[in-house]
Amino acid sequence: MKIAKIAVFLMITPLIFAQGERTFKVSITNLTKSQIFSPPLVVSHNDDIQVFALGQPAPAALATLAEDGDTSALSADLLSNENVLMTATAGGPVMPGTTVTVEITAGGEDRLISVLGMLVTTNDAFFAVRGLKIPAAGNLYKAGPGQETYALALAYDAGTENNNEDCGFIPGPPCGNPGVRDTADAEGYVYIHPGIQGIGDVGPNYDWRNPVALIRIEAM
Repeated sequence: MKIAKIAVFLMITPLIFAQGERTFKVSITNLTKSQIFSPPLVVSHNDDIQVFALGQPAPAALATLAEDGDTSALSADLLSNENVLMTATAGGPVMPGTTVTVEITAGGEDRLISVLGMLVTTNDAFFAVRGLKIPAAGNLYKAGPGQETYALALAYDAGTENNNEDCGFIPGPPCGNPGVRDTADAEGYVYIHPGIQGIGDVGPNYDWRNPVALIRIEAM
């Protein structure tokens, strides 16, 4: 009898974990006055991976996102990692004061969500939340519609480009020069971004004070 019970348990357990994976709606609200966000990248993953680490060099794929708002390289790198379940990129940029939503699958062991996007009128600034727990994490198959978690996202500097604030190296308006980098005197590590300093072509209107985005994760 005990053997039979164990067999039934082993059959049911994978089903429970499968039920644990479900769709979530991730909403990203731009809280800045004038900075546009590149289409944000949303990642579902477990706790054995982090997209970046403060005080450490930025991965090359993250630099591509932070400098030009291109999520393709980072998405591909993450999907090649067994600790990542899924990535999804928003269909367009996020204007100041507006919200974009992205749907993603998460659950089971992959109960964490990270979100990243570029502040496009900068050299290499990006916003991020790392490892935000989904609603009802650990008992996900009982999570109902409307349950949500949220976090405020800070702006970070990838440390891969000089913050010269020169339009010749900035992809977003009023500049419009993607794919051009000034790596001289780049810091070499990820840190909290100090904002626009007014040393180049980008005026104080594009400055911000952290946090820069509101991230909401809602069970569907």
